[in-house]
Parts: sequence; C-alpha cells; structure tokens
Amino acid sequence: MKKVRLGIIGAGNMGSGHVQNILAGKTPEVELAAVADRRADRREWLSSVLPESVAVYEEGSALIDSASCDAVLIAVPHYQHPVLAEEAFAKGLHVLCEKPAGVYTKQVREMNAAADRSGKVFAMMFNQRTNCLYRKMHEMVENGELGELKRVNWIITDWYRTQIYYDSGDWRATWNGEGGGVLLNQCPHQLDLLQWICGLPKTVQAFCHEGKWHDIEVEDDVTAYLEFENGATGVFVTTTGDAPGTNRFEITGTLGKLVCEEDKLTFWKLGMEEREFCRTAKNGFEKPSCEKIEVETDGENPQHVGVLNAFAGNILHGAPLVADGREGIRGLTLSNAMHLSSWLKQPVEIPFDEELYLEELNRRRANSRQKTGPSITFSTEGTY
Repeated sequence: MKKVRLGIIGAGNMGSGHVQNILAGKTPEVELAAVADRRADRREWLSSVLPESVAVYEEGSALIDSASCDAVLIAVPHYQHPVLAEEAFAKGLHVLCEKPAGVYTKQVREMNAAADRSGKVFAMMFNQRTNCLYRKMHEMVENGELGELKRVNWIITDWYRTQIYYDSGDWRATWNGEGGGVLLNQCPHQLDLLQWICGLPKTVQAFCHEGKWHDIEVEDDVTAYLEFENGATGVFVTTTGDAPGTNRFEITGTLGKLVCEEDKLTFWKLGMEEREFCRTAKNGFEKPSCEKIEVETDGENPQHVGVLNAFAGNILHGAPLVADGREGIRGLTLSNAMHLSSWLKQPVEIPFDEELYLEELNRRRANSRQKTGPSITFSTEGTY
C-alpha cells in the first residue's frame, strides 16, 4: 500500500498525540518519516518511542529541507503556523495545520495564497467537524430543516484550566508567544463550527476580560454578541475559569430549535412556520404546535485520526478533506473581530480593518511579559 510520508513539526501536547496515533497503527495510509521539536526533553522522548527509521530534528525548517517527507503536520505555537506552512509549500510539500490557522488574518491570507500557488493539499486540523453531532447540525441547517436562522447561542465554558497549565510553557497565554487566550487556544474549533454551521456574522460586539481568573495577560473570559446578515442574532460565551462548566449550542430558526448538549442532539420541530403562525394566529397567547425529536446520527466521531486519514486519502486518491486549510481564516476572522471589538470598546463590522487589528496586537506584543520556568507537556487524551 502506498503511504504518505509525514513529518510532524512540534512534539508538545498535540504533536505527541499525533505521533502516538500513527505509531499505534490508526492511520494506515500514513508513514511517520520525521519529527522536529526545539525542546531537548521532547527530542529525548521521541528517541525513546520512535523506530530508528524516523529522523528527529531540532528545527521544523530542517525537517522541511530534508526531502524525507511528502507532507508535514504543523503543531507548534500559533505565530509559526503560517511561516512553516509557507516554507513547506515552497518545497512542494502538502500541509496539515493544527488550529488556529495563525494569529491574525493578514498573515493567514498570505498563507492561503502560498497554498494556492503551490497546488499542494492544504488541510486544517478541525477535528470537531468529524463529530457526528456537529455534522448533523450542519446538514440540518444546510437542508433548511430549521427554516431561516433567527438566533444562535453557544455557551462553551467547560474549558477549565488550572494555573499550572498556563505556566507550563513560556509562550502560553502571552500576546507575544500565543497571540491570545481562550479565543485563540481553546475556541478555534467552536468558532470554526459556528461559522461552518451558521455562517459568519456581519457585526460583532465583544467583551474580553484579560486575566480575570488566572495570572495571565490574555483573555480567559469572553462574552460576544453577533448580528447576521439576515437579522439573526447570537451570543457566544466562553471561559477557562468555570467548573464544572457548560457546553450548550442552540440554534433557533423559523421552523424550530436545535440543541446540542451532553452528547445529544434534540430538535423541537414546529408544526407551522413561526412567521406565518405569528401573522395568522387568532389568539394572542397561542403558540405553534411543537414536536420534540431526539435526532439520530451515524454515531461516528473519529476526531484527529479522522482528519489525518482524510488528509492522506486526499493526497493519494482524491478523497474529501474534513476541512480545507483555506477555511481556517474564517473562524480566525471571528476571534480577531472579538478581540478588536473589545480593544476598541465598540462593535466591529466583518470584514474589519486588518491593519488596525495588527497595529493593536503589536502594541500588546511590545509590552508582553517574559515568562520563565520549566516547560511541561500534558497528555491531551480525552480532553476534546
């Protein structure tokens, strides 16, 4: 069987998980060819678990230049995603990038252009798109089963993180090292899913509280109000400071309400289109009839392995990707708009002024704290 020779750049929390999935035989069309990490302790760990045929490098650029790979998986701090992706495209390599696509949309737009010029496969590690619940929500909204969108509410506060998590790396939770907090680290999946299922809003008003629950300089508590082109509204609430936290995604349309919570999908289906019912009802307190339906799915949720197998399948025989890499800019557009709105203390229209965003970000980077201390790698198994 022909396989894709993959190089993984970054063997931290996420990269080490990808290494272990491949070594465990979960990706039959992927052969691990090389891994790179700047930390000596991670290279020591790699040497202890990898077969001798897998090369270990200190720098991602050296791995890219080695000509030992057909493709790379980028799993390093966020600012480096577009830089390494563009290097890989220039060398004729396919690219799979961990979320987020980058820190700011201007840089990611340049990365997307590099992908277009290369003609190589470009994918994003949006593993939550493989979840049967979100795939079904996407399908139902696309098929018009909810009617016209009216309201979107997502409270995603089960991202609880302790202080040691933020202290585990000198790049974490700093403007200069990570470029943001909960919006850029924990929530890229949810922001991607929100736009994938409901579309991008046209206006965002957000309140990002920096270091509210932790000793960090970036946001760990966010409430955002959204307005969509058709007049629908939404609220997005997230934090890493709530325990036990909540994950409830609710979409209301003119034909009913769809709720995803506690690994279940429930549809309250109206017997009549709400707008028509409102216009024609003879009783001021009457409501349209409603049927509660427990939505069935295919039950499949392959997560990171599903994305990696689809990536290899697309390279080898044109199978569909889970998420094209160029789509990474859309969820990032949402987080950038939320940050900019909070910084300016005013609503922000999408598309926003990318130069103004970068100017505001760089002001914060210039005053970013310099963290010291040991780096710690945690297992991410069971956290998504």
